[in-house]
Amino acid sequence: MSILTYEGSVLDKPGSSGVSLNTEELLNKIQVDLHPGQLDFVNDTSTEIIGLAAGYGAGKTRALCAKCVHLAAANQGFTGAVMEPTGPLIRDIWQNDFEQFLEHYEIPYTFRASPLPEYILHLPEGDTKILCRSFENWSRIIGLNLAFVLADEIDTVSPTVCDRAFPKILGRLRAGNIRQFGAASTPEGFRWMYNTFGSDDAKEREDRKLIRMRTVDNPHLPPDFIERMQANYDPSLLQAYLEGCFVNLNTGQVYDRFSREKHVKDKAPNYEGEPLRVGVDFNIGNMSAIIGMRINDGLFIIDEISGAHDTDALAQEIKRRYPHFRIYIYPDASGGNRSTNASQTDIQILESYGFSNQSPRSNPPVRDRVSSVQALLENGKGRVRLAIHASCRRLIECLELQSYTEKGDPDKEGGYDHMNDSLGYLVWREFNPLHESAGRGTGIRLY
Repeated sequence: MSILTYEGSVLDKPGSSGVSLNTEELLNKIQVDLHPGQLDFVNDTSTEIIGLAAGYGAGKTRALCAKCVHLAAANQGFTGAVMEPTGPLIRDIWQNDFEQFLEHYEIPYTFRASPLPEYILHLPEGDTKILCRSFENWSRIIGLNLAFVLADEIDTVSPTVCDRAFPKILGRLRAGNIRQFGAASTPEGFRWMYNTFGSDDAKEREDRKLIRMRTVDNPHLPPDFIERMQANYDPSLLQAYLEGCFVNLNTGQVYDRFSREKHVKDKAPNYEGEPLRVGVDFNIGNMSAIIGMRINDGLFIIDEISGAHDTDALAQEIKRRYPHFRIYIYPDASGGNRSTNASQTDIQILESYGFSNQSPRSNPPVRDRVSSVQALLENGKGRVRLAIHASCRRLIECLELQSYTEKGDPDKEGGYDHMNDSLGYLVWREFNPLHESAGRGTGIRLY
């Protein structure tokens, strides 16, 4: 019986009895379900620093879960750690996927949510504790003695943070039988994964190894998964996001697929009676919003609001312009935690005006928002699915002028980010192909 402890509440969940668990049999059972790339990553316990560069849907998440259980079994009685880029991603991604994995293979465990999340796997030769930590608070592992550390989506973490944290983390690997650092990520250009595993200098080092997995390597994906990726991602990203390759994702212009000729229209479609979709970026004194309508699998932006001084003012302006419309709102997820008045969060204020909130629990990585917009501007098959009315002059200006910084991040100093962010929140939530239920037919995440 698996036992989950959430802040003092103990819940019994049906599943494994855990009575006759045999570690070798368990590991063999897991390995039967892994494809060759996953097996290479999981079974290599001799390389001190091992990386997994994988396309979307290639099976990275399952490989990481299997690697965690494998190292826990090899280090029974000791402690390991799993790291996500941010605290919310521990809850929203790792806990969900890891618990599905444990339940699927009937591995008895205890979960404690506070003061910081951790799992205890109950294995025959002893309990193995697995700490869950974030890179944004990486210093919390200082002082610990660990057998292994596994880092998920490390390329979405700032390279500056990675460079500071990485040597400190390696210094904590001084316990257990097999000491190893493993990192799994979809490559995001020439960032930490490239510097650590892909550069010429890295390739010459004997203490590290890179395994690459392509999306097509995963036999569990639905047959249309790759086709949907090709239809919804910029061609320049497909080599990274399907092949797991290191490619230059940075150009001078963030939205380099935008063209006035292709995307700006003088005449808007008839939107009377249609639900409107509003993307919102919260800012003190400079609220931004775009208003659009969905047309089949495309989006037409009919209006914009720029410079509203607070959330109430923005909501009132939306109501003034569109008093009788059904409004779906796609705000910055951080609005669930911040407030412009004493009693309500920003998202609660929007909901109080009758708007239907579509925000996720946490914001997607910036790169995912950008690529989702790029894909609507023009996808891998050359199809254009985003149109903008000529009256939306600020949005058009921002799409044309926002550039990348020297560090490879979209510039936020020039003031062109707010309107683009409001568009990105809507597009990512409404058109992101990875919101589909691909790979979940077995009840366990396979990618």
